[in-house]
Amino acid sequence: MLGFTACDQVQAPTASQPPTPQLKTVTVDNSRVVEGQTVYVPIYSHIYMVEPGRRMDLTATLSVRNTDLSQPIVVTSANYYDTNGKLVRKYLEKPIELSALAATDFVVAEADRSGGAGASFIVEWVAQRNVSNPAIEAVMINTGGNQGISFVSQGRVIKSRTTQKTR
Repeated sequence: MLGFTACDQVQAPTASQPPTPQLKTVTVDNSRVVEGQTVYVPIYSHIYMVEPGRRMDLTATLSVRNTDLSQPIVVTSANYYDTNGKLVRKYLEKPIELSALAATDFVVAEADRSGGAGASFIVEWVAQRNVSNPAIEAVMINTGGNQGISFVSQGRVIKSRTTQKTR
């Protein structure tokens, strides 16, 4: 006796992606800017392993986080540079506003070797009121098999902009 049974194919659950925040593009009125910074963030698009000829490519995520509890900041640019200091890519066409405690990120894919080992981001931000400085850092990661590597690179302020308002 031969029997057949059928069953519906069950779809494996997929990880839900959090919605990408809708970032508001804005026009900066420089006469109203009270403070801002230019921040340098080292990016490692690859690292060397075991010997100089062997390397591991990395995915880099630049994170810009407004740490102020009540005021927005405006990110005016997030530019990616290669090892030789040449501009590779501009990540923003227009300035974006990050509301209080909001964050955004910019990704350099693992397969993107355009930056080289000494790549960097230059991020510029401004605010129309005194705010706490944003946290700007990069996370580099790669996984393969049962091994993985990840590390964080902190942004460094290379230029500050402060305007004294007179009454």
